[in-house]
Amino acid sequence: MAATRWPSGKTSSMATAFRLAMPASVASSRRFATRLRQAQAEKLTPIDLVSALVADELRRRQDRLLERRHKLARFRDPDRSLDTFDFDFNKKMNRALVYELATARFIAQREDVLMLGPPGTGKSHLAQAIGRAAIQQGYRVIYREAHTLLEELADATLAGTRKDYVMELASVPLLIIDDLGMRKLAHTAAEDLLELIMRRYERASTLLTSNRPVDDWGKLLGDTAAVTALLDRLLHHAHVLKCGPRSWRTKVQTDLRTEEVSK
Repeated sequence: MAATRWPSGKTSSMATAFRLAMPASVASSRRFATRLRQAQAEKLTPIDLVSALVADELRRRQDRLLERRHKLARFRDPDRSLDTFDFDFNKKMNRALVYELATARFIAQREDVLMLGPPGTGKSHLAQAIGRAAIQQGYRVIYREAHTLLEELADATLAGTRKDYVMELASVPLLIIDDLGMRKLAHTAAEDLLELIMRRYERASTLLTSNRPVDDWGKLLGDTAAVTALLDRLLHHAHVLKCGPRSWRTKVQTDLRTEEVSK
C-alpha cells in the first residue's frame, strides 16, 4: 500500500491541523515552522513529519534538562572536559581510572573519589569534567569549592534553612567538594564536613579534591577525631587518584618568562 502523502492543495489546512495537535511550545517554535516547510518541500508523509516533530521535542526537553542540571551544579569552569585535559603533561597519572570514573559507574555503586596532588596539577579540571560526564548520563551533580560550601552552610544556619540545605547536599547523587586546603576554613569545618560525609556514606557519591595529603587534614581542620571519622568513611569505598607532580600553572608561567627573556 502506498504511503499517505500531503494532499494537493490542502497544505495549509494540514499545517493548521498539526499546529492545533501540537503543544503550544512546539507549535509556536521556529523548528516547527521549518519542519512544516521541509515536509512540504520533500513531500514527507504525515507520519514522517510527526516522527520528526516528536524527535525534535524530545531533544528540546533533554537539552532543557541538561541546562537545568548544569545550573544546579554551578561548576566554576563549565567548559572543562576530558577532551581538553593534557594527560601527557603528567604521564604517570592513572588515565584508565579517570576514564573509568567518567563512565559514572562509581555513582551507581555509591562509591567515592579522592583526588590528591599539588596545586595546578589538574584536580579541579578533572573533577568538573567527571561531573559534566555524570550529568550527561542522567545524574544530578552539585559542585562547590570547599570554602564556599562551608560558607553556605553557615549562611543557611543563620537563615534557619540549614536542615533543608543539608538534605539537598546529602541526597544529590554526586557532590563535588573542590580545593580542600586552599583557604583557611572556619573552626566548624571538620564537624560540617563529617556531617555531610556521614549522611552520604554508602548512600551517594562524594568526589573531593585537596592539595594537602590526608595526614595533614587533622592539623588543617583542627579536629583530629572528626577528620579520622571522616576519612574512615570517605576512603572505605573510594577511588584515589594522585595528580602531579608537575604543576601546569608553573609551566605556563615559566614558559612566559622564557619568552620574555628571549625577546
